[in-house]
Amino acid sequence: MPKPELEFFPVDNIPWAPVPGAPPGHYQKILTEDPDKMFVTRMLKVDPGCRSTETFVHDFWEEVYILEGSQWDGEQYFKKGMYACRPPGMKHGPYRTDEGVTTLEVRYIR
Repeated sequence: MPKPELEFFPVDNIPWAPVPGAPPGHYQKILTEDPDKMFVTRMLKVDPGCRSTETFVHDFWEEVYILEGSQWDGEQYFKKGMYACRPPGMKHGPYRTDEGVTTLEVRYIR
């Protein structure tokens, strides 16, 4: 099923849910998705002091905008207002955040 048509609505009405398979302290809000085409728009929130332990490589595009906070990707530091566009196969992570971070992400297959 394609993504639904939605007019502006308060995303605060969507509860934060633990990210399946992620370490504790990782939460998401799925804003829209089309699982048949792997097309997802979500918000991701990671609690202060959390980290991942693995390097990620996926078969989909991922665009990420940091809404609040900051994070480390390996030895690189990224903060509020920064954006990334990752094509399939691009390595990234492991991550850590001292103050916590909230991102807006769009994931899709072309």
